[in-house]
Amino acid sequence: MTKTRLLIKIYGTRERAIHAAQILLDNDLKELDAEVTFLASEDGWLTLEISGEDEEFAANFLAGKHGSPLKELKKGELCKGVVSSIESDRIIIDVGVPVAVMQASLASLGTGEAKQVASRFGIITHLPMEIEIEDPQKSTGRLSKRQLDTLWGWKKSGYDHVTANSVTRSELKAAIKKTGHARDIFGIERLGLMEHLITCRQGTDGPGIVAAIGRHVKGELGVIRAA
Repeated sequence: MTKTRLLIKIYGTRERAIHAAQILLDNDLKELDAEVTFLASEDGWLTLEISGEDEEFAANFLAGKHGSPLKELKKGELCKGVVSSIESDRIIIDVGVPVAVMQASLASLGTGEAKQVASRFGIITHLPMEIEIEDPQKSTGRLSKRQLDTLWGWKKSGYDHVTANSVTRSELKAAIKKTGHARDIFGIERLGLMEHLITCRQGTDGPGIVAAIGRHVKGELGVIRAA
């Protein structure tokens, strides 16, 4: 048996999140001789116990596709993680190790406290983020150029966007349909296991979508207003 941890956070209702992970990963494994048991580590990372003829290949393939939590930081390293908390002066990104993106490092996203910047760009907890490690000893980093380009791309697209966590794609689609807003969105992009980006049609108000679907989804919602 081969055991591996993936850069996928299990949170909220654990059984529901693990079931969503199983649906997501089963497609990756359908051609392989590999039986998988889905678990969550104490710190919430998706953990797989894989057995079968292709177990080692499957573990390496999944780690390569989805990433693995880091055990140590290296200066200048680009790494992916998830937002674990948003504070007044910093955003904490969990890459396996908590890394602080300080308010000063967010200057390219505009003025204000880290919480205000996060609110403007729809940054919510559990949202996947890519960062560059600045000081391994102090566990500090900054958003990567690619991540900044993504955030500004949403902002300058001409359309409002809504970010969502702790919800499956089918649950989100059902909430949009139930509230009569299916015609008001272009689509839903998966950002992580249970994190998504809704792109509104031109003229559709992002906060209005949040107000409408908020009561029908269990997760947190953020808004990016078009610049």
